[in-house]
Amino acid sequence: MAGLATAFGSGAMTNSIDEIDKTDLILLTGTNTTENHPVISNRMKRAVNQRGAKLIVIDPREIEITRFADIYLQPKPGTDVAWINGLMHVIINEDLHDKNYIESRTEDFDKLKEIVKKYNPEHVEGITGIPKDSLIETARLFAKVKKASIYYAMGITQHISGTDNVKSLANLAMICGNVGIEGGGLNPLRGQNNVQGACDMGCLPNVYPGYQAVGDDAIAAKFSSEWGKQVSTKPGLPLTEIFNGIEEGRVKALYIMGENPLLSDADLDHVEKAIKDVEFLVVQDIFLSETASMADVVLPTSSFAEKDGTFTNTERRVQRVRKAIPSPGEAKDDWRIFVELSKRMGYEMNYNTSSDVFTEISKLTPSYGGIDYTRIESEGGIQWPCPTSSHPGTKFLHEAAFSRGKGLFHAIDYTPPAELPDDEYPLILSTGRVLQHYHTGTMTRRIEGLNELYPEGIAEINPVDAKKYDISDSDTIMVTSRRGSIKVTAKINHRSQNGVIFIPFHFAEAAANRLTNPALDPVAKIPEFKVCAVKVEK
Repeated sequence: MAGLATAFGSGAMTNSIDEIDKTDLILLTGTNTTENHPVISNRMKRAVNQRGAKLIVIDPREIEITRFADIYLQPKPGTDVAWINGLMHVIINEDLHDKNYIESRTEDFDKLKEIVKKYNPEHVEGITGIPKDSLIETARLFAKVKKASIYYAMGITQHISGTDNVKSLANLAMICGNVGIEGGGLNPLRGQNNVQGACDMGCLPNVYPGYQAVGDDAIAAKFSSEWGKQVSTKPGLPLTEIFNGIEEGRVKALYIMGENPLLSDADLDHVEKAIKDVEFLVVQDIFLSETASMADVVLPTSSFAEKDGTFTNTERRVQRVRKAIPSPGEAKDDWRIFVELSKRMGYEMNYNTSSDVFTEISKLTPSYGGIDYTRIESEGGIQWPCPTSSHPGTKFLHEAAFSRGKGLFHAIDYTPPAELPDDEYPLILSTGRVLQHYHTGTMTRRIEGLNELYPEGIAEINPVDAKKYDISDSDTIMVTSRRGSIKVTAKINHRSQNGVIFIPFHFAEAAANRLTNPALDPVAKIPEFKVCAVKVEK
């Protein structure tokens, strides 16, 4: 994903949340914004209701925000490249693309133009189920406004074609000149509060902090000099390959921090076996999660309310976190645990406060170079890149030019999901989140009020499918894939289209990821959580 990371901010939002108030059109796809990002969704609703901004929602599931949409398209799961190419086909055919922008700021447009030729509205309808007239209407609306913004989340990325999906959305943004302008851009909505910050700090197998390549000798020399030890120039394993490494005997020990793979990862039976087989397991967390309960050592850590530091949010804004209450028992800040552990392993880390850690981050990470605690405090957070102390931070990316010079179009063909329905497994399962619970429920499922609001896992099933399989509302049903089975309560509604069921993944007793397909995107190594074949029965 290196080319895309260079051009589009390493998966970060190109624009700012408050620019929702300045855009003419919002295209939402693969994001259940009202339930997963409710504050941002409120800004979007306000833009629609008070300013008259146009809203296009493209999602396989009829989510709540579709009620505010000018256009709602319901494609079959896993067909995103096809409908995106279809929109571009119409835009080019009707001469609605921004020729001056394409000529001056991009390259390889001819390759894109050639690939989308075959994605005429009739062809796209056959793949996606989107009526051809609706596709044409959507393309015209998107292309004719002055400023259009695209927002997406894991409904786009959690596919074997996830990287291609994001590149295709980048194509769509650039073809209409919507990158590098206020109120435009390509904006992924991050799934957790500091996932952007974790990525920025090098919690990826192939980069050091600031997306500085592990394989670059000059970068390795910089970190080696600062830390007084030779650092590795060999990329590590992505999460999805670590469990295979355990199975193959290449990975002997596992240190898991703030993660619960025994509920969040695809094909849980495989993950569970690997965790049982690993020789030594350490889990650092605030509660005894399903994964922590299997650990050889549990290191109790402080929650967000019990520590000082920074989070970097979805719009690249570095913000202060302040300690409000003391940590219980033996719990410590994460960085203090690492310092103490490092000392015992023979390497002294000389940090006394979280501010000391951030000072080093600023020194070694160019995009954070001009950020410090004093500036964050006085300015209410700063958006990277902010390379110097006099730099104001960056509200939106690529204003003058792309990081790589010119924006690169990618000619991408549609690839079907890895596992499609057949006679034995005739339905598609898609997974996701609900408003009341958070990720694997490690925190929210301990809250009585939230459990009253959403007490158990359910399977949303279309009335047509319910009738076909003789299922009534609130029946207990068995959902089975090629990897396992779960029992879950049926919820009959029209939110999922015929042939598709939806199960939230928060619930250990009805763990959706016991069913999901571990097939990976070849570049990002993300499993195909959003599409797998299943069957249902009472």
